Amino acid sequence: MFIGELAKKTNTKVETIRYYEREGILPAADRTDANYRDYSPVHLAKLTFIRRSRDLGFSMAQVRSLLDLAVDDDQPCAGVDAMAREHIINVDRKIADLTLLRAELSHLLNACDSERIGKCRIVEALGEPRR
Repeated sequence: MFIGELAKKTNTKVETIRYYEREGILPAADRTDANYRDYSPVHLAKLTFIRRSRDLGFSMAQVRSLLDLAVDDDQPCAGVDAMAREHIINVDRKIADLTLLRAELSHLLNACDSERIGKCRIVEALGEPRR
């Protein structure tokens, strides 16, 4: 299949596919006689894996590690489990940070009862140093 079809099937931009190839994350495709990239079902499976990993918030470094771990079907999945546990800890940390951020923004919004920017509590608070 050509790059456009691969992009459509995986909901990935063509430039992203080319980037993954340049970085060695996705193996280079064979070329047709007309020099078009010709992707196989293996490329489709690997790109689907990459996209799903990215959708779950794994970094590119983690995706590389996951791909390395996924090569051997017979090895224990402890490495993948450890990465997932670590990722959950990071997700929980981000959720806590976002919860605090939401509370602070809500507090600022509730404190702002002005109709003019010159007396807006939100604009005023944005100019104050962080505590």
